[in-house]
Amino acid sequence: MEHKRSLQSIPDDDLLRRLTEITQQSRRVEADLVAHIGEVDERRLYAREASPSMFVYCTEVLHLSEAEAYLRITVARASRAHPMLLTLLGDGRLHLTGIARLAPYLTRDNRDTLLKRATHRSRRQIEELIAEIAPRPDAPAVMRKLPERRSTVEPLVLSPDPERAAPRVKLCLDRGGHIPPAPVPLTAVASVAPAIVQPLSPARYKIQFTASAELRDKLERLRALLRSQVPDGDLAAIIEQAVTEKLERLEARRFAKTSTPRKGLSETDTSPSSRHIPAAVRRAVRERDGGRCRYVDGQGRRCPERGRLEYHHRHPFALGGDRSLENICLMCPVHNQYLGEHDYGREAMARHRGRGRRVSAVIALA
Repeated sequence: MEHKRSLQSIPDDDLLRRLTEITQQSRRVEADLVAHIGEVDERRLYAREASPSMFVYCTEVLHLSEAEAYLRITVARASRAHPMLLTLLGDGRLHLTGIARLAPYLTRDNRDTLLKRATHRSRRQIEELIAEIAPRPDAPAVMRKLPERRSTVEPLVLSPDPERAAPRVKLCLDRGGHIPPAPVPLTAVASVAPAIVQPLSPARYKIQFTASAELRDKLERLRALLRSQVPDGDLAAIIEQAVTEKLERLEARRFAKTSTPRKGLSETDTSPSSRHIPAAVRRAVRERDGGRCRYVDGQGRRCPERGRLEYHHRHPFALGGDRSLENICLMCPVHNQYLGEHDYGREAMARHRGRGRRVSAVIALA
């Protein structure tokens, strides 16, 4: 608690600067830790510590978690063949997970190019890079029924209410195959698991999730209705078409996207007579901002958020701001609120949020 109070007294700029410095120190320490693990592993010093392997030594003696031990040992062994990995880890150009993913594909011939392309990339981006250099074949489209949970077998993932859960269907989607005419029983017991989106090759992904029996029935009905357009019943093609149509409807409602607009910008009233953003302005703003938050910080970094976007008045509407293209931009909720605090003050925004919560509560109780 005392440490928290001491942090609360630090000015915003100093707090951000100190966090950056601590992160840099942490990366250097992480690189040293990995280097030491690699050297102990190479000398097999874990044996003198009553450990049969480096993994056991890390988990039982150093008390790392299994995942922490696996990542660091993998990176340590890769760094013995490619010493520059420790430098990239220490200065933050690559993270542990990224190096562990890349390690099996690094060679003396490709490492310079590959590591340069992987610099400052997320885990998902690195997996996409790997799919590009080592593509895998498309996964077959499969739709099969998961068995009921048996009390004698522990499920892989606990569901919220396994006793009352409806029958579930496992869907594994891709363009490279067809679904069977009826669900195929599984021999293993599993419950609802997180969705998987895994790159296989450039522009090709394996998408796997667990669905309800109702969704499976809807997919079968949709497949029957689209038989003339998708004769082979390819599940990925059917879902892509359905998602495309849904996106068009949602984007038309949210961003006024249409191929036949009734009014253009020149014909639209953008005066500050109303808070409502005209359709022509919404279309133009989305096109200009690329469907992404427009906020840019002092270092020129732009917010990457593309979800839950809101229309923001650069010059606030309550202070006379109009609805012109120049005054409206897309913002994520966090930056919309952040700029609102700059315009109106934190206390005013807190009161506004409090009124919104009370209104929501009244609506919920009504």
